[in-house]
Amino acid sequence: MHPFRWLTIAIFALLLTACSGGAPKDAEIVVPPGASIAKAGQILEEAGLVSASSFRNEARFFGSDDPIKPGEYKIEKGMDAGDILELFQSGKTIQRLVMIPEGMPSIMVWERLMAEPRLKGEIPVPAEGSILPDSYAFTTGESRAAVVKRMQAAMDKAFNELWAKRTPRTAVKDRNQAMTLASIVEKETGVAAERRTVAGVYTNRLGVGMRLQADPTIIYPITRGKPLGRRILRSEIQAVNGYNTYSMIGLPQGPIANPGKASIAAVLDPEANDYLFFVAKGDGGHVFARTLADHNANVQKWYQLRRDRGEME
Repeated sequence: MHPFRWLTIAIFALLLTACSGGAPKDAEIVVPPGASIAKAGQILEEAGLVSASSFRNEARFFGSDDPIKPGEYKIEKGMDAGDILELFQSGKTIQRLVMIPEGMPSIMVWERLMAEPRLKGEIPVPAEGSILPDSYAFTTGESRAAVVKRMQAAMDKAFNELWAKRTPRTAVKDRNQAMTLASIVEKETGVAAERRTVAGVYTNRLGVGMRLQADPTIIYPITRGKPLGRRILRSEIQAVNGYNTYSMIGLPQGPIANPGKASIAAVLDPEANDYLFFVAKGDGGHVFARTLADHNANVQKWYQLRRDRGEME
């Protein structure tokens, strides 16, 4: 083709882009996976930002060869077709996150996802212990099922990596047992440095056939893991079901929450201690004991301190 014809085409495209002007408003645009330049231009035009033709011409004559990347983008008022093309090629998407903290039960994961108005679709409550606590990015209009799938894939990957590193000290024999004990450890201590110690206590109890007597296992059948909001009743302590470790020996039938990586790692490599008891100090931490006599003394000491602080009657 004659070089002057190329010049004519380029000038025409430049004029066309210039005439289209910049975006008249701020807007948020979703570029779906697999979208072509033409499709992206159509989305922009339908949103009243820039014309589809100006966007296509910008890409054809002036854009780089980089592909546009899917995601949700913030278009600012005044951005022209070239600015928008560069943004789409950069992949600098809006970061929308849904955060799942360690120890959140699946019913609350479900509630959090269902309450997010930018997601779509119905989902069942995920299986307990199947979600890896973390922050997950999502795009407006994405399905809740797709987000759950990422959360569960992340847990599968994390568990498989940790399971491969388990030590002979662990008391668990399979994934369900590991996730179950890890969820108890997660709910029992909020102190990171205590996780392996607490895991060691429960490993010791399992080894000698003692009941685990973990309060969160009493609460789970009542609230599905949500806070109880009151003291546990004597009748609830004595209740016989598949979770209450005060009325059964061994592990519950399944997890009582979604444990994080650290708690899973703790039960797969528990601390080699000889503790059998622990009592809460009221600050998230615990005091550990080897004998029942020492434990009872600790209970009296720390309960009195908590009464003095007005934390207990």
